[in-house]
Amino acid sequence: MNSLPPRDLGFARLDTDRLARTGDPEVVLAAHKTPEQTIASLRALAAAHPGRAVLATRCDEPTRATCRREFEAARVDDEGRTVVLGPVPVPSGTVAVVTAGTSDLPVAREAMATAEVFGTTATLIPDVGVAGLHRLLAEVDRLAAADAIVAIAGTDGALPGVLAGLVGTPVIAVPTSVGYGASLGGLAALLTMLNACAPGLTVVNIDNGFGAAVAAARIARRVGRAR
Repeated sequence: MNSLPPRDLGFARLDTDRLARTGDPEVVLAAHKTPEQTIASLRALAAAHPGRAVLATRCDEPTRATCRREFEAARVDDEGRTVVLGPVPVPSGTVAVVTAGTSDLPVAREAMATAEVFGTTATLIPDVGVAGLHRLLAEVDRLAAADAIVAIAGTDGALPGVLAGLVGTPVIAVPTSVGYGASLGGLAALLTMLNACAPGLTVVNIDNGFGAAVAAARIARRVGRAR
């Protein structure tokens, strides 16, 4: 298989062949990078993939401010800490991003941006945790109509397991680090989700809205194309 060599920036070697291999370009994880490193990576990826959106996640405030100055057309989400540069693909398939509470929204916003960059239509359904089960039940029809679901919850982490017992849609669960002391920074929610008895539930790492959205988008795209 022919492949493009990595783009060597000195501090990073960008996988410019990833779009051809997987259908999606490399994403910049901006955490622990300087704003200048993130900017240089986004520029190089945008040049390698003209006409296709590129994404940076976990961008701190200085990095977001620098992106706003350097990229006039960049879409910067302060809550989700994401930066999107370039046009997103024509969407195929739908992803529902659902949260147990408002405190989970930063992870949800990261998932939304990722799902859109990865070629799907993303819909946010916030604050339907099981402490008020009627809120979730009121949204079941809309959730069941999605091609894939990203379900985000902290504290007891019960939402994804309940949801997977209500719909036949693939559910990808994201535990968040939201909660009081015994939530252990999201570990309690992670263990709840891993031990859920509802079938069809897949779990990603704590606060990993990006990883969940990539998986959901790849499922949804195939469903959308087959429809």
